[in-house]
Amino acid sequence: MAPHLDAWDPWLPQVIAERLAGLDVPWGVAGGWALDLFHGRRTRHHGDTEIAVPADRFAEVAARFPDCDFHVAGGGQVAPLSPESLRAHHQTWAWQRGAAVWRFDVFREPHDGDTWICRRDPRLRRPYAELIRHDPGGIPYLCPEVVLLFKAKAERDKDRVDFDATVPLLSSDERRWLDAALALVHPDHPWRDRLR
Repeated sequence: MAPHLDAWDPWLPQVIAERLAGLDVPWGVAGGWALDLFHGRRTRHHGDTEIAVPADRFAEVAARFPDCDFHVAGGGQVAPLSPESLRAHHQTWAWQRGAAVWRFDVFREPHDGDTWICRRDPRLRRPYAELIRHDPGGIPYLCPEVVLLFKAKAERDKDRVDFDATVPLLSSDERRWLDAALALVHPDHPWRDRLR
């Protein structure tokens, strides 16, 4: 029987960073938590914690969590890991057996060696050295302009809050990159007017 989809009690990014300390895999906190690490403070409640890793390095990351079972998430359901489910969806949720809750979500991202490739448009590429930043405590997180690109798809209330809080802090280069990326992925997006 699959775990309940709403049974979330996410770990803080610090917990995941401690588990992954010393692992030679480029990874970073993603989503709303990445923006909070960029801000240097917690700006809102987070219902989950997400990290991004190169797709073919997922097994190395998962091995650091022997107390968790991983399930592929997508289409409103979760499925056991299999070659088919891994190809079908990019999200992988970690279920901690002893606590019987979901702890974090792993985005398995396309890449070419040391270069991240955007799953929404492969023309968008960034070296991991540019994609991943670190907070003062050493926690890696995805750069804010890339996080906002992914948040633009759904543009939920929390995504608009994140955009409004983050855009004033972006450099002109970061704003230009985000506008150019939106032009490829969501050309009519209303955020583009705010970036120019």
